[in-house]
Amino acid sequence: MNYVIWDIETDSAQLDWATMIEVGAILLDENFKEKERFSARCRMPQDRVPSATALCINKSNVDLITKGNLSHYEMIAQLEKKFREWSPATFMGFSSVGFDDEILRREFFKSLRKPYLINTEGNARHDALNMIKAAFAVDENVLKTELNPKGNKSMKLESLARLNGFDSKDAHSALFDTELTVKVLGLLKDKQPDLWHEYLKTRSKVVVENLIKQEKMFTINENFFGKNYLFLVAPLHPNSCMHPVYKWGQAVNLSANIEELQKLNYQDLKKEMKKSPRFYKTIKANKAPIILDKSLGMKVDPYKKIGENLLNKRAELMKKNEKFSQDICNILKEAAEEKMETASQEDIEPEESIYSGGFVSSKDEALFPKFHSSDWKEKFALLDKFQDDRLVTFGHGLIYNEAPEVLPKEIYKKIKRRIASRILSTNKEKWWTVSAFYSECDEIRENDDKMFSFKTVDEKLKFLDGINDYVMNLEQKYSDA
Repeated sequence: MNYVIWDIETDSAQLDWATMIEVGAILLDENFKEKERFSARCRMPQDRVPSATALCINKSNVDLITKGNLSHYEMIAQLEKKFREWSPATFMGFSSVGFDDEILRREFFKSLRKPYLINTEGNARHDALNMIKAAFAVDENVLKTELNPKGNKSMKLESLARLNGFDSKDAHSALFDTELTVKVLGLLKDKQPDLWHEYLKTRSKVVVENLIKQEKMFTINENFFGKNYLFLVAPLHPNSCMHPVYKWGQAVNLSANIEELQKLNYQDLKKEMKKSPRFYKTIKANKAPIILDKSLGMKVDPYKKIGENLLNKRAELMKKNEKFSQDICNILKEAAEEKMETASQEDIEPEESIYSGGFVSSKDEALFPKFHSSDWKEKFALLDKFQDDRLVTFGHGLIYNEAPEVLPKEIYKKIKRRIASRILSTNKEKWWTVSAFYSECDEIRENDDKMFSFKTVDEKLKFLDGINDYVMNLEQKYSDA
């Protein structure tokens, strides 16, 4: 299978509210040889405020966010087209499962496209950082590293690339970071060829779930306070090994005294499960966890000292005692339900509803291709056929940014008022506001430590003046809404 290594730059770090402004991707064959590359950058849509910090990090100056050839809608369209051309493939980025993948899903969702492209239709996804952390847990000298300020090995892409001989001075542009990820992964593939395919087998959620249900014991990798560790675990009983609410795999750490744990009554077990460190482990099948052979865990302490016979006995007890596993799952269910009851009851905005608002119906999804192939007037008319109100809201937003003249005056005014009420709010909001931007900009301007990668203070101030003017113009545009 081919690989697609990719990276994005965004205007903020808030998952539900971030805007993708740049993307870079490289298609590799099964031997990790480059076949093709893609990069694109877009103008900022005029209905949101960026984070000054994010723009400083990825050096997106006022010209880049206002004068690009592509609108945001056009860039997302090109990206989807390219990813479909390159499918089926394994899609990977550096620390992508928790951020880049989530941003992509939301951008496709808000652009009236199928959100889950990179892990459906024959595609799979993985995370380069997960693989690298596991590689260090197996062999702490697998790659050259430097120590971070806390005295741990730095797992940052720029640092790993630089220490292993790759030029990293242009890090934080999407395509350049993609190139660095390819180089670091290529080196890892050469250093641990036998483990490479072991790392990759968990790119499929189904494979992970089958391993949890079928294996008696295996090794997982976790990172605590910047250090990478291997844990030998035994999954819960096959009939009760998944979290009853979140559907994540559950296993016990085989360093725990399983015999004594299984003697506890329900209430005492509940107390034991609250203690730290926890005797049980959660394996998120849809987050590209690393699952390795049991032999690797048996080589490290404390498992090496416990001995193979006792470890096997404990794993066997887990397979045989279904009630113990059911009790653990029931306790986890109670905790999840309690958490949901105390969760915030404030209204969920459409942008935040990709998971909480339910999947888009197949009937609405069937309209997506026609929507994108139509002209803007036809797009507006087609929105009447969508059943999901979220999609209608997103569709109106797309037209407002791309072809506002198509919208009836009342709808145009309504959208503009909604944007104004958001970005001009003086409250602390979930999204970025004009006032939050100004405060952030002033702090960066006055703080000599916040230099990011600017060479001089003058360069930083000129950059901040440019993006500040951009936001001032936005504020002026919506002040009469």
